[in-house]
Amino acid sequence: MNRLVTRLILSHLLVAVVATTTTFFLVRAMAPQLFDEQLRAGPAGGPGGIGRGTGRTLREEFADAVDSSLGVGVLVAVLAATLFGAVAAYRLTRPLAGLAAATRELAQGRYAVSVPTPGTRELDALAADVRVLAGALAETEARRTRLLGDVAHEMRTPLTVIDGYVEGMVDGLLPTDAESMARVAAETRRLRRLADDLSALSRAQEGRLGLVCRHVALDEVVVPAAERLRPQAQDAGVTMSITVDSPQLVVDVDPERIAQVVTNLLGNALRATPPGGHVRVEVDSPRAGLARVRVSDTGEGLAAVELERIFERFYRVPGRARGGGTDSGSGIGLTISREIAHAHGGTLTAESPGPGAGATFALTLPTVPAR
Repeated sequence: MNRLVTRLILSHLLVAVVATTTTFFLVRAMAPQLFDEQLRAGPAGGPGGIGRGTGRTLREEFADAVDSSLGVGVLVAVLAATLFGAVAAYRLTRPLAGLAAATRELAQGRYAVSVPTPGTRELDALAADVRVLAGALAETEARRTRLLGDVAHEMRTPLTVIDGYVEGMVDGLLPTDAESMARVAAETRRLRRLADDLSALSRAQEGRLGLVCRHVALDEVVVPAAERLRPQAQDAGVTMSITVDSPQLVVDVDPERIAQVVTNLLGNALRATPPGGHVRVEVDSPRAGLARVRVSDTGEGLAAVELERIFERFYRVPGRARGGGTDSGSGIGLTISREIAHAHGGTLTAESPGPGAGATFALTLPTVPAR
């Protein structure tokens, strides 16, 4: 009884039963009376029972009585079935009106709306999905609000430094030398990096990355990108190793975009790894037709519920220290990296034994078939 299809079948069946029962009882009650009246009136309105005394006249009189009673019975049955059907339809559609009202509330940005429970299995599942949607939209809105605050914070710091240095140089309190200008230039680059990341996220979400693909060996892209971050690893007191288990894996990719993904993954790994830890970059082939880049660290690790959420826009692991890097702490670097992987027909996944046990990110790309 809790399934919508069952209720629909039963409502149709009950409407048919009501119509049939009404017609039957009306015909059963009216036909004999009409037949008796016609017999008493006689043929052509004359008195005297059957009239000509033939079987055909009696049959005609009986048929007329049945036709009259059926006409009245069908009319009353249609009215009763319509009334019963309207009641049944109202009972079935009333929960849908509640769900429709809840979705309109969601469309207007009121995500704390109460979603009713209709009482049927299918509509209950739909209501549960609407609740999940409301929660996801509320969380996205909260992340968007946090992003605005984070972006404002990220912009405020370099702007404050730039403003202080420029004002100091204008007032003659600071020398206009190479060191001061280098500091201003560094903060300007930090602002540009943040703007570029936000622009890249927009292009990635809209499918406008503008890839310039060519056939290259994957290790020839990964190794130079990783080596550029070796000084950063040394400054952080983290050892870094690069292993190429499967050299000359030819892939059809945009080298700059793949280098961007590797740089982002390695930068995140270095930030998550404390001094004395280890970060490893591997290039191998998990199976024929695929090339893989794995970036593993011995750092903070991830909880199971975070393995997918870290790829969501603006999401950052709670409690993780803010740091520099390709995403400027805004939580969009991994989102951009996954979009780049998907644009190349590949995947980007994360795995971790748990908090404090390190994490591994794997970029998988299709290889170019051998000629």
